[in-house]
Amino acid sequence: MVVSLALLMLGTLAALVAPGLMARARWAEREPVVALWVWQCVVAGVLLSFGLSMTFSAAAAWQAVRGHVFAPAPHAVVEAYALGAYGPWSAVIAVLLALGGVWTGAMLVREVHRARARRRRRRTELLVRSPLMPGEEPGSGRLVVLEGERPDAWWLPGAAPQLVITTAALGRLKGRQLDAVLAHEQGHAQARHDWLLHCSGALATGFPQVPVFAAFRDEMHRLVELAADDVASRRFGRLTIALALVGLNEDRGVFGPSPASGAHVPLRVNRLLTPVERLTAGRRLRLTAAAALVPVVPLLVAFVPGLSALG
Repeated sequence: MVVSLALLMLGTLAALVAPGLMARARWAEREPVVALWVWQCVVAGVLLSFGLSMTFSAAAAWQAVRGHVFAPAPHAVVEAYALGAYGPWSAVIAVLLALGGVWTGAMLVREVHRARARRRRRRTELLVRSPLMPGEEPGSGRLVVLEGERPDAWWLPGAAPQLVITTAALGRLKGRQLDAVLAHEQGHAQARHDWLLHCSGALATGFPQVPVFAAFRDEMHRLVELAADDVASRRFGRLTIALALVGLNEDRGVFGPSPASGAHVPLRVNRLLTPVERLTAGRRLRLTAAAALVPVVPLLVAFVPGLSALG
């Protein structure tokens, strides 16, 4: 039971401390892909800590669960975990954490269902505003142009993904700016950023009071855009994608003194126009390896007593 409490405290501590540490990391804007990986490892470590804590609490509370968890283990290993020390409390912790896991799954299912409903609705609206010509197959074109007075462009994922762009946006985008917008949206699709947004949104919606999940959602929305900007800028240049962003957003008031929405767009443009040197390959590798060790910590806490008993 001591291991279960240690894992619970470890997960809670990480959930409280990680957002502040990541907010002070000045390298995140320089390396958004690495920052995305670090955030995923941190959240995985938190969830793994709670999941293992639930498992050991349930094993301490109910003999049937203990039999399944420690079925192949020698008696000395079972004794090393002192599972019978906190009888009633172990059941309470196990039930609460299990309910949290079920709630997380329900929120993720709801998030995916809503995303699919939005996608179907958008495709239906697209067919109404841009009907198929005789003999044309649905999704046969990668680029769809809609009549519209507002400059806009968005990626429509699915089995046949498409870039939808309005005629007003075509009038704004000059030269290779349209290709840069397409590369930006393809960067989202190739990296499956939609799944990151679904998972972070589900966790933040299900547990709005947990700091790490709220920060995870906010940072995912910001970092996936920076990562896609970098994909486009490597192919077409920083100035090209920056001008494309300005052209698509200048009529929305996002560049004013108090933007109502899209406040991240000016920051993205400034980042593209005032580039800073990337981290060295060695430092990127060290950050990636260090982040990969975060989920290993709860595994060590969980298995060290049993391995010590075997030794």
